[in-house]
Amino acid sequence: MEQIDSFNVDHDRLKPGIYVSRKDQLGSETITSFDIRLKLANREPAMDIQAMHTMEHLGATYLRNSEKWGSRTVYFGPMGCRTGFYVIFHGDYKSEDIIELTKELFQFMANFKDEIPGAKRIECGYSLSHDLPMANFESKRFYDNVLSNLSDENLNYPI
Repeated sequence: MEQIDSFNVDHDRLKPGIYVSRKDQLGSETITSFDIRLKLANREPAMDIQAMHTMEHLGATYLRNSEKWGSRTVYFGPMGCRTGFYVIFHGDYKSEDIIELTKELFQFMANFKDEIPGAKRIECGYSLSHDLPMANFESKRFYDNVLSNLSDENLNYPI
């Protein structure tokens, strides 16, 4: 079986950041998948599942309600390794195209204090698995430590 592209990224050299994970063609349309990497792979603890679940709810809600990006948002969700999120947009983009959006998204999640959208038992498959304070913490940490100081090594996969 052929190995998928994301397994060919050198995770020992990968920094937290915003990366184009892949681009797919659906007919004449391009879909761009981004790797929003919050943690140093294999070098720091992965994010807590409850915090990630909350961030998934907040992130998907924020993006799908964005005036500019709502209709372009296909998916926002956690990586299985719990070191970041995938976000998929309809369109052909590079990492630089979503820097401001990503900053806005993580500021929103860092400062969110209301009821978590879609977290009621009737709305969510595991409504007990949420942690808003930790979601706030992880979002602020990523914003302060990475998004505020982006460089080329945070926007392009290591070669």
